[in-house]
Amino acid sequence: MPDSIMLSSLRVRLFLVMLLALASLLGGAASAQAERIKDIASVQGVRPNQLVGYGLVVGLDGTGDQTTQTPFTVQSIAAMLGQLGINLPPGTNLQLRNVAAVMVTAQLPAFAQPGQLLDVTVSSMGNARSLRGGTLVLTPLRGADNQIYAMAQGNLVVAGAGESAAGSRAQINHLSAGRVPGGATVERAVANPFMAGDFLRLELHTTDFGTAGRVADAINRRMGEGSAQALDGRVIQVRAPQSSNDRVAFLGRLENLPIDAEVAAARIIINARTGSVVLNQAVSLRPVAVAHGNLSVTVNTTPVISQPSPLSQGGQTVVTERSDIQIRQDGGKIVMLEAGVQLADVVKALNTLGATPQDLLAILQAMKASGALRAELEII
Repeated sequence: MPDSIMLSSLRVRLFLVMLLALASLLGGAASAQAERIKDIASVQGVRPNQLVGYGLVVGLDGTGDQTTQTPFTVQSIAAMLGQLGINLPPGTNLQLRNVAAVMVTAQLPAFAQPGQLLDVTVSSMGNARSLRGGTLVLTPLRGADNQIYAMAQGNLVVAGAGESAAGSRAQINHLSAGRVPGGATVERAVANPFMAGDFLRLELHTTDFGTAGRVADAINRRMGEGSAQALDGRVIQVRAPQSSNDRVAFLGRLENLPIDAEVAAARIIINARTGSVVLNQAVSLRPVAVAHGNLSVTVNTTPVISQPSPLSQGGQTVVTERSDIQIRQDGGKIVMLEAGVQLADVVKALNTLGATPQDLLAILQAMKASGALRAELEII
């Protein structure tokens, strides 16, 4: 057997053995497991907001944008200098290599107040070779409503490093993006519906009618009958105290209530790009017979040069191609997979196939189509 096929088969077996070990640790978990409400739900309206801004990074060591190819960098510099009272003569051709145009992004957490510091991410827009050693100039950060909620400025921290000389270049990690820890200051608070009305609404991270009913029942048992009502498979409405102090304390107790959450629907996640396959504990398998073989076609083309004899007249050298086509089919034996209702049993069954990761994707899809695999396939 070729070394490449043996290594690929070994990877599959190691991957499935890891899944088997995980299944053994689960120990045949019951149909429900205890979780806290805060682990499976969030309070409606209590969420972060995304901020974005456009700015300039200065102080680069000749690694900035090539201004002839990024005219927006030159326009930004001229506009910034104009705001500082420096008017450039018309037609001035700036050739700067220490400046880079960047996009600045940040996340404004819920209940953020003016004066709070935020970390910001700075990413190059043009053709700057590196942002290492640069300083972000004062940049307004706007929300989706185009209002300014924070101002960012500071020295960049870039995790990468790189050097180039004589056409050769060595680089470690990424040089076109960096962070400014605590580089933004919140200037405006976002209105929050946390104290509005007599009710709070909890939103489950995943729609599940059984879990929604269990959450409402748990709250009613702990906080009093009629305190909570499941509106649908995702939203639970909860009556909350009126004062802010009581409401915060009430929500703190509510979030830590244990819930016997329903086991998620049987699902297999397949990443077609990397060949990764992940199964959850609800996956089951019915008896099925599987045969799988590989068909490979190899075409090798070799150039053949034909030259005229030394005494011939008018002859020309001609280059032709000779192709060698090989077709190989690896035989696949029929494997009988027994029924399995536990993840460990399913992993054992798949391990007997000895297929490569890419082959396993096709096998799982075929098993699903035949009705032997009790799980939803999700390809990402």
